[in-house]
Amino acid sequence: MGDTSSTAPSVSLMAQLKHGLTRENYQKAVADIVDGWRRRSLWGTMGLQDIRQRYRRSVIGPFWLTISMGVMVAALGVLYGAIFGQELGDYLPYLAAGFVTWGLVSSMVLDGGRAFISGEGLIKQLNAPLSVHVYRQVWGNLIVFLHNIWIYFLVAMWFGQYPSWTTLLVVPAIAIILVNGMWMGLLLGLLSTRFRDIPQIIGSVVQVMFFITPIIWKTDMLPGRALFLDLNPFYYYVQLVRAPMMGHLPSLEIIAGVVLLTVLGWGAALFFYTAYRWRLAYWV
Repeated sequence: MGDTSSTAPSVSLMAQLKHGLTRENYQKAVADIVDGWRRRSLWGTMGLQDIRQRYRRSVIGPFWLTISMGVMVAALGVLYGAIFGQELGDYLPYLAAGFVTWGLVSSMVLDGGRAFISGEGLIKQLNAPLSVHVYRQVWGNLIVFLHNIWIYFLVAMWFGQYPSWTTLLVVPAIAIILVNGMWMGLLLGLLSTRFRDIPQIIGSVVQVMFFITPIIWKTDMLPGRALFLDLNPFYYYVQLVRAPMMGHLPSLEIIAGVVLLTVLGWGAALFFYTAYRWRLAYWV
């Protein structure tokens, strides 16, 4: 874990960075992530328990998630469909696909920032890889998404839009989102543990990004939209999943953007996780 004398406030973050960036720490960071994956029974149980605890003594349990999102999609669909002058049979499935996917992506970001903070007690008491707490958050968000995705399929089939072979591409698209959710948790969770203002900043940014990401509006509704799309990472993630859900192939631009985000994100996550992983137990 490191010399406890390093906890002295006189030791700057840059000094800790220099101290932590070693081949040995890199190998330990990678081993931590690999060992965390091997502890699937642990974080799988923890993720399920988180959801059960949230809806303890509720009659329908986590299906409240599906009901509340379904009501939200229906209300927003009717309201904004009328405002934008959209045909409901075309707009409501689009909104449902975007809203469900946004729920997954935004939760990865928000919960990723709290991954280590929420696991404070276990980090201090449980002898397990630190990455277990990130896997736990990613797994929990996947469970919620699997509940919510039925909203889209029910809405789409109601309007006569049935799944096609292209819809199967949702599976690898979700897998890619989960891989990105891991680096988000490792990076944002680490930084948020050190700087406790970051979760609040992340929450504000995600709230703003919802309105400038084409969830309730379509890309052809906004003139001069290149800036909102080309520089918006949420757009690439949402469109990667929404396109096959609606029977379309993701464009090469979307695929290239997601690949770039994945590579850059994992690069940054491994850099900071290598440098500061050994400090986490002192920060929580």
